[in-house]
Amino acid sequence: MASRWALVFLGMAVLGQVLAGVGSVGGEGRQPPKPGTSRQPFGMTRDGLAVDLYTLVNRKGVEARVMTYGAIITSLRVPDRNGTFADVVHGFDALEGYLGEHPYFGAVVGRYANRIGRARFTLNGQTYKLPANNGPNHLHGGIRGFDKFVWQAEPLRTGTGVVLRRTSPDGEEGYPGTLKVQVTYRLTENNELQVDYEATADKATPINLTNHSYFNLAGHDSGDILDHDLTLHADGYTPVDDTLIPTGAIAPVEGSPFDFRKSARIGARIGQDHQQLQFGRGYDHNWVLRRKGAGLEPAARLVDGKSGRSLDVLTTEPGIQFYSGNFLDGSNNGKGGTLYKQRSALCLETQHFPDSPNKPNFPSTILEPGTVYRTQTVWVFGVEK
Repeated sequence: MASRWALVFLGMAVLGQVLAGVGSVGGEGRQPPKPGTSRQPFGMTRDGLAVDLYTLVNRKGVEARVMTYGAIITSLRVPDRNGTFADVVHGFDALEGYLGEHPYFGAVVGRYANRIGRARFTLNGQTYKLPANNGPNHLHGGIRGFDKFVWQAEPLRTGTGVVLRRTSPDGEEGYPGTLKVQVTYRLTENNELQVDYEATADKATPINLTNHSYFNLAGHDSGDILDHDLTLHADGYTPVDDTLIPTGAIAPVEGSPFDFRKSARIGARIGQDHQQLQFGRGYDHNWVLRRKGAGLEPAARLVDGKSGRSLDVLTTEPGIQFYSGNFLDGSNNGKGGTLYKQRSALCLETQHFPDSPNKPNFPSTILEPGTVYRTQTVWVFGVEK
């Protein structure tokens, strides 16, 4: 009899272990993601608009989650060299965190990403004044930029992905022209997240769109990024003044802490006594990419040696803003209660150059009626053994 009960208890224990292990991804106890695109409710904004969350999963288990509020990437789960998955971007567990103050975690920022000096520009003889929301300057589209609207969305008809759309009316945040914008996220079986931007306008207007995800390849809750190794495919960068507006010059990276032409540890030179590093409290600058043509070109490579995770960035854009998370201060209570402290993540924002509307020597960011704005950026996730 005793042996019979022992067998029963043993069977229950084995069943419990099996059930506990079902659906675990990388040992985190999550349900195994199903390949494809799915949608679920993600709450309501404070003015009563419904927000949806789209989950994109490929056959290898790589997962990206995108919500309709701000076209924000809320999580990106990729494997390390041992096949263990982790979420490698900063963010929040619930919509409420994104509705409060935060440094643009995962958002599509616009109508103009980065800064416009003195919050104004002149176009076709008319001066346009914009909200000054970053000292004397205009940053990431203003007080209510693209990151603070609910976008219309639908899954891609073919492949795994979602397309998001919104119309920015004439005069929004001071910008001229009605702008129709479309952003597409597509996850491939090669562990690529492709981001395509498209826009048209009925008046000439500046446009500069990017995604503002904060990466830590060790995991969003895994300390700082100072030991990440970074390569930037750029021979020059745009120095800034003490308000982080480009001076208009393009300076060579050679012989400076800004030389990432060969892979270098981010923390190796970030503390050097260099005026540009002092202005940004670290890296917060635009690099001028080494381009051969109009198509996709390599922009950056990021590697976390401990986990082996890597990220390659390719883009059609002429520049990339490397921001080393200098202004993160632990005030954002992120996913799982993680306090995101200084340099706990970094941004690699593919873009046109900051303040281009006021710098005629920079590549133009003016979209004319009858033309289409199109750019593409691809994030390729891999592992180094």
